[in-house]
Amino acid sequence: MTNNTTLPATTIAALYKSRWQVELFFKWIKQHLRIKHFLGNSENAVKTQIWCAISTYVLIASPYTLLQILSVSVFEKTEISRAFQTDDYICEMATIANQLNLFDF
Repeated sequence: MTNNTTLPATTIAALYKSRWQVELFFKWIKQHLRIKHFLGNSENAVKTQIWCAISTYVLIASPYTLLQILSVSVFEKTEISRAFQTDDYICEMATIANQLNLFDF
């Protein structure tokens, strides 16, 4: 592609950017979906296997994330709605905490 001087540089850059997104997608598939080999050779067989693996991943990852949040906040007196918020709650608790520093001389 880079030897094609008839295309503008922005078009070549866009093509490489698109190619990079495809590479990142397959890297994510290899890391998270654990597909060792495809069971079929046709386009439909590969798409079906990828969609089944993604669906399984979502079904497993969603409750796992929920359980992680609940296991951390089970011993705190925290409203459930606040436990699922972002870092705002953690920063607020750090400033409100009235605990002495052990190593503060």
